[in-house]
Amino acid sequence: MSKQPSQSDGALAGCTIVITRPAGTGRALVKQVRALGGVPLLLPGLSLRAAADSAAACAQWGDAQHDDVLIFTSPAAVRYALALAPCQTQATVIAVGLATARALLRHGIHAQTPASRQDSEGLLQLPAMQQLQGKRIALITAPGGRGLLQQQIVSRGGTLREVHVYGRGAARLNKRHVDAVRQLPTTACVLLSSGEALEHLMQRLPEAAWQRLCRALAVVSSERIAEQARSAGFQRLRIAASAGQADLLTAVKEACSSPPHEADRTGC
Repeated sequence: MSKQPSQSDGALAGCTIVITRPAGTGRALVKQVRALGGVPLLLPGLSLRAAADSAAACAQWGDAQHDDVLIFTSPAAVRYALALAPCQTQATVIAVGLATARALLRHGIHAQTPASRQDSEGLLQLPAMQQLQGKRIALITAPGGRGLLQQQIVSRGGTLREVHVYGRGAARLNKRHVDAVRQLPTTACVLLSSGEALEHLMQRLPEAAWQRLCRALAVVSSERIAEQARSAGFQRLRIAASAGQADLLTAVKEACSSPPHEADRTGC
């Protein structure tokens, strides 16, 4: 498990940290950044919403609990599913990462989690995901995404059920967001853990603001996100151990303590 950042070391003193978590979900990161002496800037890349047809989603969620394996793809999937109905299942429960596993544990549900990569690739390496022939696999998620899990579950012989308990969309950015980005110092760091959020920000920020954002150091959660960030225009990148806030902030702290040329080169 990742070590939590110290609450009093001031490692981020004066550094602006751009938080791109979905709207309404970045408060814990804001608190951590401030505790480390940094200046948080909320710039949501996504907006989350409950499923449009809650009755249908609730029925699908109930049916899924009779399947052999339940896979939760995010803390939001946990939150929205458990808001529909309690989880009463004998299935093997899998969480894509530690944050998702912790969200499940708050409801008394123990989940298997990848030991190394906390993403779809890591999840697919779990022993429970190797022999899927004849098994019913329920993916608790939102529409969209890469489709890697769906493709692999089917190719490994599993019967796939997708339960869309919530939806993702572009967050609403106002003048305050845009003005703050235009004034970003070049020493700022941008936390990126979603390719979809990255795309929304690129589409919705004015060109001048987007170019200003790209001058910051992008702290990304995986090599895949790093490739997207490079293609989008970021030239300075650092890859964190995972999308967890502790790992993202550890990567920021390491970047802030490194000589500029080393921080710029990391992950490139």
